[in-house]
Amino acid sequence: MLIPHDTRIALDTVVDLVNTAPESEPPREGPADRPADGLGDVAALYAFAERHHISGVGTLGEKDLAAVRDVRARFAEVFAAPDPRTAADLVNLLVAAAGTTPQLTDHDGYDWHVHYFAPDASIADHLAADCGMALAFIIVAGEQERLRRCEAPDCGHAFVDLSRNRSRRYCSSRTCGNRLHVAAYRARRKEASA
Repeated sequence: MLIPHDTRIALDTVVDLVNTAPESEPPREGPADRPADGLGDVAALYAFAERHHISGVGTLGEKDLAAVRDVRARFAEVFAAPDPRTAADLVNLLVAAAGTTPQLTDHDGYDWHVHYFAPDASIADHLAADCGMALAFIIVAGEQERLRRCEAPDCGHAFVDLSRNRSRRYCSSRTCGNRLHVAAYRARRKEASA
């Protein structure tokens, strides 16, 4: 599946955004061990914007943080959508609410690509428009099943399966995948020695 550079960046951004939610982390023992929100405060939102090179952020406040958290929750619904129709309806709502204004641009050394947000858009509208259109690209390509959650029992991270045969099961083969393979190997060895 050929994905344009700007769409790939937006997909990486939406996955990272969804994975900042505390519910994307595995449940822990008690309330004190509850996973932290990756967007716990405005400083974390600034850090997220910087990490993903989100342009035109300006001054952010609590209102922006709440709006981004709302967009994050709606993106999580897209990853959980049972079928393409539901996913498309969710994406349509997000993109329409963001007031998309497609524009061609070639900034920061990148070739021509499309920004879907208005030049003065809030960070929430910026994310909803650009990331929503990236998800729309996946749905239009008939690839909604590539929007997944990690199958490791102690993980709930979202990811986009870009493998050729749509066979990726874990958010990371290095961590979740390797950990489960090692556990299965040890279980087989233990069973064989018993």
